[in-house]
Amino acid sequence: MNCEVTVLYFAKSAELTGIRSETLSLPQQVTSLQIWEGIINQHPNLAVIQDHVVLAVRQEYVPLGDQLLVLQPGDEVAVIPPISGG
Repeated sequence: MNCEVTVLYFAKSAELTGIRSETLSLPQQVTSLQIWEGIINQHPNLAVIQDHVVLAVRQEYVPLGDQLLVLQPGDEVAVIPPISGG
């Protein structure tokens, strides 16, 4: 079963996609890596940040991996790329 979630893009991920947010249909039971793969299917150029990106689901950080998540319609998934500063 799929549900609609809002994907938010920040910093480098927004630059690479050219957008700040979009709605995607993702499986309700999904791993964080599968979420990332769904996002990459829409925006292949994001692959360049894959080794440094973290997702936030419902405002909680989730590293890419096989941790099972249960999404609800309307959930927010944020793509948090590496942030440089100095």
